[in-house]
Amino acid sequence: MRPAAIATILDREYLSTEQGHHTPVMLWGPPGVGKSQLVSQVGERHNVPVIDIRLSQMEPSDLRGIPFRNGELVEWAEPALLPHANNQGERGILFLDEITSAPPSVSAAAYQLILDRRLGEYQVPQGWAIFAAGNRQGDRGVTYTMPAPLANRFTHFEVDTHLDDWVTWAYNNGIDERVIAFLRFRPERLFDFDPAHNPVAFPTPRSWEFAHRGLQKFDQIPDLLTDTLQACVGPAAGIELAAFVNNLHKLPDIDAILRGEPVVVPTEIDLQYAVASALVGRAVKHKEGAEGASIYGRILEYASRFPQREMGIMLVSDMHRAIGAELFGIPEFAPWAEAVADVMLYDL
Repeated sequence: MRPAAIATILDREYLSTEQGHHTPVMLWGPPGVGKSQLVSQVGERHNVPVIDIRLSQMEPSDLRGIPFRNGELVEWAEPALLPHANNQGERGILFLDEITSAPPSVSAAAYQLILDRRLGEYQVPQGWAIFAAGNRQGDRGVTYTMPAPLANRFTHFEVDTHLDDWVTWAYNNGIDERVIAFLRFRPERLFDFDPAHNPVAFPTPRSWEFAHRGLQKFDQIPDLLTDTLQACVGPAAGIELAAFVNNLHKLPDIDAILRGEPVVVPTEIDLQYAVASALVGRAVKHKEGAEGASIYGRILEYASRFPQREMGIMLVSDMHRAIGAELFGIPEFAPWAEAVADVMLYDL
């Protein structure tokens, strides 16, 4: 399932705690596809804390608590790492990460916590949602088979990669436009993991963020840039990205496009992707500015000049996902949409 759909499901599951309809959710997927980030983004959207417990690093007593004597009885001290309304608040998210890497003794301790929302005398606050995530057994991680009693305590969703969803996230999080343009040009490189070859560095949504950081640090050191990018996303993808970046000196003047000057669209496909990504990046930067409407209009005008109208549609689709419905109110939008109506590929 694509990340945008998973995000909607997690939002609804979090909000369902208010009506008592919440069901714990288990997210499955290979390393680096953004499972943990999807959960943390739910917390950010709703402005609530996320308690991230890595079960692979836990002992059963870490969840159950430590016994102590109280007179003739033995009681259990509730662990501080679990959510308490008095400490963390009445609403939030309890995230059990790496649950498939937890030894059976730890996962067994989590049974009651997940389904009954309690563990001994401890009770999960009513307003807290319970989410979990883990790798599949074929992903060459340290994993255990999830016991049937534990699996039956969750609803299960598989997280897939989806380029449009990643691009939307990338623009909103300041990812280098050159990385976005490269992945638009080579979409099959967004996720390229073959567990049979046991690679050390390989392309994933997470490692492309590493490549973004590498570009910021080594862009002016060409002798090290290629090696750095290979270290982030693997040998093949790193070399391709470096070659793509090195070819961008042929890029037309983006500022001239935004000034409304008659700039020629490049004939090379890779440069067209680079121009489109750069223009969307500029639109995002002007989202809150007074010149936003005029900038959007000039980008729409340029989008209509691409010899392949699908390229202009991609540009405008990405811009819409990044800046929202206000794009529809720009005077230049209606003429552009009418001109491409017969080849429209995306729902704007």
